[in-house]
Amino acid sequence: MKKLLIILLVLSVLIIAGLVALRGYLTRLAPQTAAPEQRDDVTIRRTASGEVVGFFDEASTRAWLGIPYARPPIGELRWRPPQPPEPWEGIREAMPFGNVCPHKPLWLMDVGDALGDALGDEDCLTLNIWAPVNATRLPVMFWIHGGGNSVGTSATYDGARLASEQNVVVVTVNYRLGPLGWFAHPDLATGWPLADSGNYGTLDLIRALEWTRDNIRSFGGDPDRVTVFGESAGGYNVLSLMASPLAKGLFQRAISQSGGYRPASMTEAGGFREAGGHAFSAREVVNRLLLQDRTVADRDAAVAYQGDMSPEALRGYLHDKSVAEIFSVWDENTLGGMLDFPFHFADGVVLSDLPVEETFSSRDNYNAVPVILGTNRDEPALFMAWNARWSETFLWVFRTLKDEDAYLRAVKYGALAWKARGADELAEAMTRSGNRQVYAYRFDWDEQDRVMGYDLSTALGAAHAMELPFVFDSFHRIPVDGMFPQSEARDDLGRSIRNYWGHFAATGKPDRGSERNDPPWAAWGTTGLTSLILDTPRDGGIRMTDERVSLQAVAAMLAADRDVDSEAERCDLYRRSFRWIGGVDLKTLAPQCEAASTGGD
Repeated sequence: MKKLLIILLVLSVLIIAGLVALRGYLTRLAPQTAAPEQRDDVTIRRTASGEVVGFFDEASTRAWLGIPYARPPIGELRWRPPQPPEPWEGIREAMPFGNVCPHKPLWLMDVGDALGDALGDEDCLTLNIWAPVNATRLPVMFWIHGGGNSVGTSATYDGARLASEQNVVVVTVNYRLGPLGWFAHPDLATGWPLADSGNYGTLDLIRALEWTRDNIRSFGGDPDRVTVFGESAGGYNVLSLMASPLAKGLFQRAISQSGGYRPASMTEAGGFREAGGHAFSAREVVNRLLLQDRTVADRDAAVAYQGDMSPEALRGYLHDKSVAEIFSVWDENTLGGMLDFPFHFADGVVLSDLPVEETFSSRDNYNAVPVILGTNRDEPALFMAWNARWSETFLWVFRTLKDEDAYLRAVKYGALAWKARGADELAEAMTRSGNRQVYAYRFDWDEQDRVMGYDLSTALGAAHAMELPFVFDSFHRIPVDGMFPQSEARDDLGRSIRNYWGHFAATGKPDRGSERNDPPWAAWGTTGLTSLILDTPRDGGIRMTDERVSLQAVAAMLAADRDVDSEAERCDLYRRSFRWIGGVDLKTLAPQCEAASTGGD
């Protein structure tokens, strides 16, 4: 018994130490203030608003952090389009990262000032720049972070190594998140179409691109060679910029990593639930606020009370609410802090109100620039690997999959559906539009180790976001041994990916990469080929494939899969697979499973 207690005590210490290390790592990903002695006056640059000074960062780059590209969206500017920043006198020290935009707390992460149910500050519209020494008219890579458009910060992504290696200027940007970034209540309408669109997060990105166009020459960038790129929600935002007429001419290439695009209707964005509104539409958020502050006793009373409020009263009510009060409408059951809410509103002004396929099937309907579209082979595994639905722990720390075969089936179909919606169907539509520079990829790397007995190569594999350290050469920032074990093959694959990205930013074609020694990347449909597989030689290396995936094909494959244990599992797979990418009606794809289209893990 004594020995058992000692073992349990040691395991508890190891668990706590691991959690502390993880917490420390996540905190390091938050905004950091550069030491004052790092300032170097050789980095003084003039912008339209005033002068800034930065510092020398790693990899022989110059860095400028936390530069405002818009006025703080506070007071009357909450839920309004971003305005150009106020000019300043003297030289502004662009050395600390800017504030994180308000969001729900992330698991084990403290970022910014606590606001009760939210972290961050509304004064957050800043961007960061990394440039090689003596940069002149270099390609610009404009990064949009992910996080479900409700969490995240540009400060997580260090552009120094990418800038230095690929000889590009890297820009990373903050934008309003959650209900501060996308909120379309009819009573907030002013008659100004931009303000009334509700797409404030999208407008922030457009404003940041305008700032880049007007100022990036001072930092060594070429405003006529701007590549917007982003992952997850960042990939969705890249595609929203392609769909926005307001972003025309602000960028010349685009890369969407694990993205997709399904704008919500204005009814879904702002209507009551009974009229087709989302469960967290603007009107439903107000209902929840009225219940939360005990103005009314139940939802029916909230609907009636809201209906009786004048637009002026409603606007005053919302503007008087603190950030914490607004975000507390969402309970603690959020996925890593990410919110269930509608974003990207098809208002017909900021974003097209045409169906997605129609938008991208005609060059008249979108910004038809050269584009890379891709997903990871095992996308949903990131969200499943630690879910009690699929895995379990023993002795508090060792983890294992409950049913590996069922788990891998769920990952497979979820990833195929994501690939269909986020890459292949978009590539088909854009190619039909006459865009001959559409490139697709699938990231397959899965060479993780076992960590505390958990086989990460099986549980995670090529999961969502696993390509990010390859793109930014940021393996050194990952604290978990075994997540990205060091190897020559890993490093070579990362270099190849960055070479493709860098050459694409410079020329509009990934070709053989900037070093000209990687396999050629053919445009979608060239001699029947479609996508580039990104992997190490152990699993076939980098190569082209002719695979094409559609939602209909995924549904048919699942219908014919004899390895599925039961019809109940089959219907559960339909629901889970198509939920990942949204907007799929099971009445059409799997009518026998319509009843399984609701519910969660």
